[in-house]
Amino acid sequence: MILYIAEKPSVGRAIADALPKPHQKGDGCITVGSGDVVTWCIGHLLEQAEPEAYHPDYKKWDKAHLPIIPTQWKSQVKPQTRKQFNVVKKLIKQADTLVNAGDPDRVGQILVDEVINFCNVSPAKRAATKRCLINDMNLDAIKKSLNNLHNNADYIALATSALARARADWLYGINMTRLCTLQGQGSGYKGVLSIGRVQTPILGLVVHRDQAIEKFVSKAFYEVFVTLQTAQGESFVAKWKPSKACEPYADEEGRIVSYKLASTVVNKVVDQKGVVTGVRQTKKKQGPPLPYNLSALQIDAAKRFNLSAQQTLDICQQLYERYKLITYPRSDSRHLPRDHLNDKVKVTQAIAKTCSCLSDAVKKADLSIISHAWNDAKVGAHHGIIPTSRSTDIATLSVDAGKVYELIARQYLMQFYPHFEFAEKQIDSEVAGGLFIAKQKDVLSQGWKVLFPTSKLSKGKSEFASKNLPNVAKGQSIYCTDAQLEEKQTSPAKHFTDATLLAAMTGIARYVSSVDIKKVLSQTDGLGTEATRAGIIELLFKRQFLVRKGKEIHATQIGQKLINSLPEQMVLPDMTAHWESQLEAISQKSIKYETFMQPLAQSLYILIEQVSQVSFSGMKGMGKAYTKRKVRRKKSDFANKT
Repeated sequence: MILYIAEKPSVGRAIADALPKPHQKGDGCITVGSGDVVTWCIGHLLEQAEPEAYHPDYKKWDKAHLPIIPTQWKSQVKPQTRKQFNVVKKLIKQADTLVNAGDPDRVGQILVDEVINFCNVSPAKRAATKRCLINDMNLDAIKKSLNNLHNNADYIALATSALARARADWLYGINMTRLCTLQGQGSGYKGVLSIGRVQTPILGLVVHRDQAIEKFVSKAFYEVFVTLQTAQGESFVAKWKPSKACEPYADEEGRIVSYKLASTVVNKVVDQKGVVTGVRQTKKKQGPPLPYNLSALQIDAAKRFNLSAQQTLDICQQLYERYKLITYPRSDSRHLPRDHLNDKVKVTQAIAKTCSCLSDAVKKADLSIISHAWNDAKVGAHHGIIPTSRSTDIATLSVDAGKVYELIARQYLMQFYPHFEFAEKQIDSEVAGGLFIAKQKDVLSQGWKVLFPTSKLSKGKSEFASKNLPNVAKGQSIYCTDAQLEEKQTSPAKHFTDATLLAAMTGIARYVSSVDIKKVLSQTDGLGTEATRAGIIELLFKRQFLVRKGKEIHATQIGQKLINSLPEQMVLPDMTAHWESQLEAISQKSIKYETFMQPLAQSLYILIEQVSQVSFSGMKGMGKAYTKRKVRRKKSDFANKT
């Protein structure tokens, strides 16, 4: 008997539909016509054991116990899903062959593997276990996946990376939360101070941004624009570029802060002759943006529809599982396998049927175009999020679900449109010893950009000129007919929004201070995973560390004081971002589990010593005391969240 183990019931039922009939529904499983069985987990059936499982004294929170570092890690069956675990365990023992049909990512891999390992499966049966990777919940796609099983052993590194992540989160979260909470309560804080290796640096980003805005003092700076005229009477506007000699009068970003200097330039160049010192004109092409991964989709949905990361993820799960309209949504890839080109006609027809506003775009698509998105070398366990060949009446979807589907469909259709083409022209001129630069972009062909809604396209046109620059040649004489001095004010960074905070998490290299780590992270996926980022942000709101003010995200007073009290190492993203790069290296078989875990455990001793010296006196009287039951729930929560 072959036993297929899915991650959740909906996927299990979909797998069963692709297997021979008749079907017999059992308690937590489905037996198919061939005698094989499909069962499922309900998310994680197992969880990391609480500290008291290692020693009964650990049930009490005491600084003397820290750090708590298990020598032999323990898992335990989750009480709320024990019944389904027993079903899966019994079937595993009866099965001849096991198939891991968890979702195609790290969590899906470990979620099923940990159950198989917990059930003490024989080495031979474990070695023979297969892996089924399902990215599309439609019947034909599932049948294709079932006919293309992989060796589960090929994904051990993926499971090991997920295991290392979970244990690292446990070590850091349990030890630091207990210590900070005890320190806080000793200073008069009421309640639990939750710490996580990802959540705390993310809170740090928000706090530091808020404080920078609060402390920001706007300063004036000056720009000079001149009107230049050719011998043929054509005029164009150019901007003064300060020379190196002007650096003493400029700020750190090169903006001139001396009114006297800028006004001197204005007086110096008016009614003066000049010369063209350089002319550059290049034609450029820009390919379509890649299909979405989850983070990119969440960022766009937040920008356009003000949807939170969690709302977008929930909508995507519904579109994937219930309606089967999109492929697997928790993807970190933005590329597509070339064999998916075989489905392009069915997929585009489904888009036209589902989303009538895109029917014209489907008709005009050139399906012979193969964009740079189709790249097998850049596709791992899963690929970019795209529509499936399933169609429906979009009116049956919620308004927000319809909007998200349209985003995904539009991004897919762009792959079958030509490049956006434009020309860049620059004229460099010298007048009275000063350099003045005129730049312009001209649209040559809209290409894939015709698929953007009119409102978005009109916003993007601002960088393209409405009036062409004149045709001039190097050495040609010009004349300055006018000069204008414009006073502007520096402005602070903006408060984070859902979109920009997600972008910060995915592009975390911009926020780390270590040059070496920055180089490594520029090639990785940032903080957290596609599946966890939304939950991390929501957890910070749940903890009352963050609050929304309109579209903006602000740190609360508790969040600010927590970050300001902690050692810098805990609140900057450098440490945990480096961990992320190592976890990715484990999944790529570049480093071993021990190489990551041993230094991490050792670093806890240093952190505990540092935090033991921290006073949370500024938080006296803040927070809410939890009941004993709530504290136990919180412990479980932070042990499983980053």
